[in-house]
Amino acid sequence: MATETPRLPEACAVDAERGTLAKAAGENFPVAPFFLPRDWRTDLMAVYGFARLVDDIGDGDLAPGGADARLLGVPDDRADDRVLMLDAFEEDLHRVFDGTPRHPLLRRLRPTVRRRSLTPAPFLGLIAANRQDQLVRRYETYDDLLAYCELSANPVGHLVLAVTGTATPERIRRSDAVCTALQIVEHLQDVAEDLGRDRIYLPAEDMKRFRVQEADLAAPTANASVRALLAYEARRAHDLLDEGAPLVGSVHGRLRLLLAGFVAGGRAALRAIADADHDVLPGPPKPGKLRLLREAGLALRGEG
Repeated sequence: MATETPRLPEACAVDAERGTLAKAAGENFPVAPFFLPRDWRTDLMAVYGFARLVDDIGDGDLAPGGADARLLGVPDDRADDRVLMLDAFEEDLHRVFDGTPRHPLLRRLRPTVRRRSLTPAPFLGLIAANRQDQLVRRYETYDDLLAYCELSANPVGHLVLAVTGTATPERIRRSDAVCTALQIVEHLQDVAEDLGRDRIYLPAEDMKRFRVQEADLAAPTANASVRALLAYEARRAHDLLDEGAPLVGSVHGRLRLLLAGFVAGGRAALRAIADADHDVLPGPPKPGKLRLLREAGLALRGEG
């Protein structure tokens, strides 16, 4: 499947790495903020680089030029084959645990895996979610969507708790609620973008309940039925955030600030959606910094 990796100029490899890591600034939640200890920031950015790159492979959002494909040993004429790219990426992931990875983002991840005794399972879950994206483009029920989020979102929380040495069964349960909520919020923001990729993450049973057709999601603006559907799904995400929010109070110090940022990011995004009257079709509503700070304060106080 993968071939011998051709030599790339060092600058190309560095650019591929930096281009992926730079996307951290655009996320709904803080990735590795300045107030964390340096070793945590280093390891969280290594985890983020993996998660961002695997999503970019699955979404076809890799930087032009084919550098990532060549780094993974995929021939130039197969660089658009997302399944092949995910297979090559999984092969390189295994080298993190028993060899020397080809891709610089996975080489960055290797010391983190060793330092924090991370296992392959959460990384493989994220790859599996992106493979599923190539095959499953509609979800019949909310439970089907939750099962997808178990692969696409929850492993990120497991990795954050593992990196910070704070994982317990109860914290993992709360983290799963927060991460699933954040994934659903992202789906709500990106309805139009996802439809452009022939993907719909709004459960089909809910679309039927609110009398929403797929054609309604392709309109320039949302009609009343679409807005009602989005409000319903937003309430579900809000309830999940409320379920997971006690995670913040279960830890101390700077980790508490980080986890408050996760909850605040989700709540602020939901507020932005509500402020747009649940019309996400013109583009994803984004919260301002003041709203994020206010929500972070509420999360730290156990309110919201």
